[in-house]
Amino acid sequence: MILRLLAIIGLGLLLSACVSQSIKSTSIPAIDHPSSTVDEALLLDVGIAVFDPGLDDYEEQQQVYPEVRKAEARYMPRLLAGALQDSGAWGAVRLVPDAGRITDLMVQGKILHSDGEELRLHITARDSRGYVWLDRDYTGNASRYAYQMTTRRSQDAFQAVYNTIANDLLQHLEQLRPAERREVRLVSELLFARSFSPDAFDGYLDQDRKGRYRVQRLPAASDPMLQRVQAIRERDQMFVDTLQDYYAGFSGAMTPPYQEWRKMSYEEVVALRELKAQSTRRLIAGGVAILAGIAGAGSNDRSARTAGSVAILGGGYLLKSGLEKRNEAQIHVQALEELGMSLEAEITPQVIELQDRTVLLTGNAEDQYAQWREILADIYRAEIGALELPEDSAAATDTL
Repeated sequence: MILRLLAIIGLGLLLSACVSQSIKSTSIPAIDHPSSTVDEALLLDVGIAVFDPGLDDYEEQQQVYPEVRKAEARYMPRLLAGALQDSGAWGAVRLVPDAGRITDLMVQGKILHSDGEELRLHITARDSRGYVWLDRDYTGNASRYAYQMTTRRSQDAFQAVYNTIANDLLQHLEQLRPAERREVRLVSELLFARSFSPDAFDGYLDQDRKGRYRVQRLPAASDPMLQRVQAIRERDQMFVDTLQDYYAGFSGAMTPPYQEWRKMSYEEVVALRELKAQSTRRLIAGGVAILAGIAGAGSNDRSARTAGSVAILGGGYLLKSGLEKRNEAQIHVQALEELGMSLEAEITPQVIELQDRTVLLTGNAEDQYAQWREILADIYRAEIGALELPEDSAAATDTL
């Protein structure tokens, strides 16, 4: 009885190892649009920081390629920015080097998982006042249809993730009253001014225990320091606008090899999972068959002993087959590594040079923006130094 049961289990596992089916469907939500027209002065500007590639806390057994992740960290925010722009609900939507830049709404992301089949992002969004709009994970799963040529040309495999984030942000935006939108923009302006001259613009903002800002008072519109800061801020925005060309060029150059890598990565990940499953089933089936064979070989019945010998041979074959499947799976792991290395060679950011006035900015976008902020500070100090300041701004001269 036990022999028969073991044989049935082994046969069932063997047959199940020969059948595998995976069906996926992809549903992409449409981009939502504002429910009503908003005055242009109340449109909020959005900064999307280059994503955290998530390289600090991944496990070694995960198939993660650092250079691919770093490239994705610049590529994915561009797709999210496109979704936000398509909604028509925002002012300027800019990809920025880091979250330290002051803007009305700052969106940050961390790549938790990305292998072509599944994408997991952690997204946070906070307005200039310090109010948190989003702090959650988003997951998308791609089907094999997402990598067909016609589909790839029309949309990203994980467009559903970016559209969902854009719609969630719009939902929160719609809850703000006009007065709140106006306050967000004022706080952004005053924070920017304070970043250049903390003493001169001290007292205009109040901060509560949760770190959230509220406008206490406003400087006079004729305040020359405020006018200089506003001019500096316009220059800063113009420079960040030039960085958009860099990110656009980077994304354009990255798209063809990245899409091919992601398509192959998807196929490798699916194949790897199926091979591991087959290997496990065959190893289990082989072990069960050998146990059944040993039990049969010890029987007093001749036919049972013969069946036992056959079962042992069959079980050995299944074990050997299972080990071979695991070796084959390792080949796919190596293929993934090679794909990642080839992409790394094609998408490494190029050193670019931008010239403003007589200053040459070198390095990648992050380096250039850090240099630019230093230049802006020098420009501000030079312009303010010659001014006769209003009485309530006089304290600023001590820091210039």
